[in-house]
Amino acid sequence: MSHSALNSFDDFYQLLADSLAKNSLMKLLLSKYRGADKSLQRITIRPISLQNEPVLSFVYQHQTNHITKNLSYDEGLASIKLLLGNDFKSAHLATAEAEVQLEISKKGKVQINTHNVKQTVAAPLEHDREKKRFVDIERPFLTQLGVTDSQHNLIPAMSRKWKQINKFIEVFSQALEASPHKNDQPINVVDFGSGKGYLTFAIHDYLRHSLHNDAQVTGVELRQALADLCNETAATLDHQGLSFVCGDVRTHAPKQTDVMIALHACDIATDYAIHYGIRANADIIMCSPCCHKQIRPQMHSPELFKPMLQYGVHMGQQAEMVTDSLRALFLEANGYATKVFEFISLEHTNKNKMILAVKKPQHNQKDSAEILAQIADIKAYYGITEHCLETLLAQTQAD
Repeated sequence: MSHSALNSFDDFYQLLADSLAKNSLMKLLLSKYRGADKSLQRITIRPISLQNEPVLSFVYQHQTNHITKNLSYDEGLASIKLLLGNDFKSAHLATAEAEVQLEISKKGKVQINTHNVKQTVAAPLEHDREKKRFVDIERPFLTQLGVTDSQHNLIPAMSRKWKQINKFIEVFSQALEASPHKNDQPINVVDFGSGKGYLTFAIHDYLRHSLHNDAQVTGVELRQALADLCNETAATLDHQGLSFVCGDVRTHAPKQTDVMIALHACDIATDYAIHYGIRANADIIMCSPCCHKQIRPQMHSPELFKPMLQYGVHMGQQAEMVTDSLRALFLEANGYATKVFEFISLEHTNKNKMILAVKKPQHNQKDSAEILAQIADIKAYYGITEHCLETLLAQTQAD
């Protein structure tokens, strides 16, 4: 339909349907609400991909909180038709080709203004990237935490954090699909070293609003002031089921935990976190190790390697590889399918490795024995006599 031929509500609605069919819809904003819910201000609607299925994401912006609903294209179009016809008197439609403003007067008269957009090659690519986002940039917690401004625009200094949040939720969602946890059961998440709560809030928001799961998420942080600040923010935004406590991985007693997260835990704190996850029989364990001090001074490299390892950076990289490989193997021996991969590009952070472990449906003791033998061989080769995680696991078995 030609944009210049828009004269009625039906024309506008048809243009919306056509833009969805052509994959050119970028955003629809419904405003000037005149319905019964006095707290509702506007609704922002975007096409997104959820579990590889295209849906329309409706973000209902209220005075004190936001509510997200994801509908199929057909359900979404039908809902928009009802909302715009009855409760909202203004709509701003942004497509790859044009921006269209619809206004409905008190007497029901429709006025439509169209502004053509100059197309560039980059526009559809940017749209494709936006559809892959697992976190809606208009979520209020992002503004409250200083990632976006009051108009939901990304603050330039927070661009790296924004990429990290989205990448983490992408990895988390894929791990959840592969785990034995059933989506209709509430999920309990513990995030150690939660800091300012960026990822903790993102996890809770994703589980509650995208998966509609009655999740309980706990951030554990050593600094009392940060835990208090995050609790205040959670209360302000009405994030029910999200809480923060002061403590660390050594003092926080295991409870019902489906997902254990510990990002950038220094040195053997990562081992304590993995041990916590194993003891809690967590479905998912996610670690991004930082520092590898315990193994490095124990390692004795073969004569052949000494010319290479005389350089400190190479010695450090080898210690990191051996330490995290042993951690991954211990997880495998305890019934987890484990991956070690680059989480965030080195362009954004030098703490970029993640150990991701997902509980296997069945645990084969024979496989565990073979893996433990491999661990023993690696330790003997490098002259390693002590590994924190191994010690912790042995203590648990003794108890």
